Amino acid sequence: MKSIVHVPNHVLTAPAQSITSFDRQVKKLIFTMKATLLATKNPRGVGLAAVQIGEPYRVFVTKPRENSPVRAFINPEITKSSRELTDGVPERENKLEGCLSIPGIWGRVRRAARITLRYRDEMGKSHEESFEGFLATIIQHETDHVNGVLYTQRVLEQKAKLYKTAKDSDGREILEEVSLL
Repeated sequence: MKSIVHVPNHVLTAPAQSITSFDRQVKKLIFTMKATLLATKNPRGVGLAAVQIGEPYRVFVTKPRENSPVRAFINPEITKSSRELTDGVPERENKLEGCLSIPGIWGRVRRAARITLRYRDEMGKSHEESFEGFLATIIQHETDHVNGVLYTQRVLEQKAKLYKTAKDSDGREILEEVSLL
């Protein structure tokens, strides 16, 4: 397990390097990423890119639901995206996207409802697979990470709002709009 890197660390906004050798080092990196993702609590992470633990490689892992296996995606490339967009995170009540590297900040991002992803697995085998719903959103978020793009950039590009976690007068957690002025 490793610590999660937070903004403004430059590794989060630089395009990551492709994996060219599927050796023990890659397996060790993925093992560490899986352990780090599984250790996240408040909030529980559903995806983690290598750059988020300070490793500048095009790798991410996902675990969309509590009972889902952790999957690894190496050298991901989105080859097709539907024209249909989501209205924020599918299958989630508040529709807001967050990031373990930007704690306490949330925003609504419209993303392709369906995508096709070309990637390699831990053994180096090539795959092309289609995804939709929540997992498609996670994959787009994590692919952005390995391309050096943070979800907050997408929120601002789409002229949407960012929110921060706060407490109301009774001590309950609420979301407050972030003013960027």
